[in-house]
Amino acid sequence: MAKLVVAGKANCPYYAKAELLADYLQANLPDFRVHKITHHPDKWEQWLHDICETNGWEHRQSPIIWRELLDRGGKGLLLGGVNDFLEYAQHYYGITSMMLSEEMLDIAEENLQAYIETEKEEEEIKSLIKPLQIWITSASAPTCYQLIPLLANGEVFGMTTDISIHLLDSDQFKEVLCGIVMEAEDMAFPLLRSISAHTEIDEAFIQADIIIVLDDVLLNCEVQSIGNYIREVSDICQVYAPLIERNAKSEVRVISSGKTFINLKAMMIMTYGPSIKTENVIAVATSWESAAKATLARKLNMNTAGVKDVIVWGNIAGCNYIDLSHAKLYGYNCAIWGPANFPRPVLNMIYDSEWIHSEFLSAQSSLNSRVSHCVGMLPAHAVATVLRYWYHGSPPGEIVSVGVFTEGQFCVPDGIVFSMPVRFQNGNWKVITELETSETTQEVLKRLAHELIQEKLIALREIKEMHPYGADEITS
Repeated sequence: MAKLVVAGKANCPYYAKAELLADYLQANLPDFRVHKITHHPDKWEQWLHDICETNGWEHRQSPIIWRELLDRGGKGLLLGGVNDFLEYAQHYYGITSMMLSEEMLDIAEENLQAYIETEKEEEEIKSLIKPLQIWITSASAPTCYQLIPLLANGEVFGMTTDISIHLLDSDQFKEVLCGIVMEAEDMAFPLLRSISAHTEIDEAFIQADIIIVLDDVLLNCEVQSIGNYIREVSDICQVYAPLIERNAKSEVRVISSGKTFINLKAMMIMTYGPSIKTENVIAVATSWESAAKATLARKLNMNTAGVKDVIVWGNIAGCNYIDLSHAKLYGYNCAIWGPANFPRPVLNMIYDSEWIHSEFLSAQSSLNSRVSHCVGMLPAHAVATVLRYWYHGSPPGEIVSVGVFTEGQFCVPDGIVFSMPVRFQNGNWKVITELETSETTQEVLKRLAHELIQEKLIALREIKEMHPYGADEITS
């Protein structure tokens, strides 16, 4: 089979002549195929230069015609211009073109008009597609690097949703951001409309649909007090929140992630941005949830994916409580077998209660250490998972732990960001208040809430020190 490629300027009369001859050959010869490439006159020279440089050809005029070697692969075989193509058609097929100059000029003009109209239609279609605008702060972090492919491959928002990603960080990380941009562009994700780097804070969060806050502070309590670290977090959110109110869309969704003060970042964004809807700001606990599930799976010698409904209560990156009272196992190899959707309670399958109380539940610092030393893959997967649930719903009946603004659920005081069990459905989340909690769990929740309240009070005190005249308005 012969496949010819005919490329030329849209307004070139010689391209028109070659195009019509190629169409005639394709219509009358069963094994002849033609592919046409048309370019605007303003873009033709650069395109021709690039294609010739890539293939090692010498050609300077419109059209350029080559034969694709379908049976052998590799680069095409250059035929040349319109005269070379006429000779080729005459020699191999005994067919030539008798088109007059006036006809060539008329068809060339029609080609140009058709090309302009097609381009205009394509631009109009593109303008109707509104990509999701996603902003990622502290974008030089390894988590961001791991997160971009997860967002751009279509699994999070769906295979029909285009996205634009905006990377925000300080000027000292500009080269890192540019490197990430180039690498993401080279990967040619079909749903990634654009990706850009930003170091000017004033242009942050413009038209944002989603904001992922990855900012962290490096903890070293021997050097600074916890109050100083809380002030650092407060300072970051004091910059971000007004910009979110001013630049982002009214229904913007904000996700607090990272390794430190995850709850506090969400709380301070709500505090400094009172017009931001509290239900649209959440803190991600999935990394800690996943680490706990993996610990259980190793103990039971099973696949981690089969461990469900582990709940992370409280301060996600601080003092939290891993609750196994509702946790279930699916596909666990034990004496009782059932279908794939048949669950077994975790506490019934772990007969070593001493291990649960002495090693698992008392190993919060170990879990925190594991998560804090992650290189980015786990927290990136956690953010992507929560976003997918937020837009498409969590698995039916499954519990997800998320830090949300409290309104008295489970007797936790109002007005703090507290990790608790939720379900995502129809683009919203809902706390699963019908879950039963034991007296022991309730006592733990009171203690955890007290810690978060103290953290909030320290932050508010810092606000009052920095804004003595406007503190009441900010903290009300």
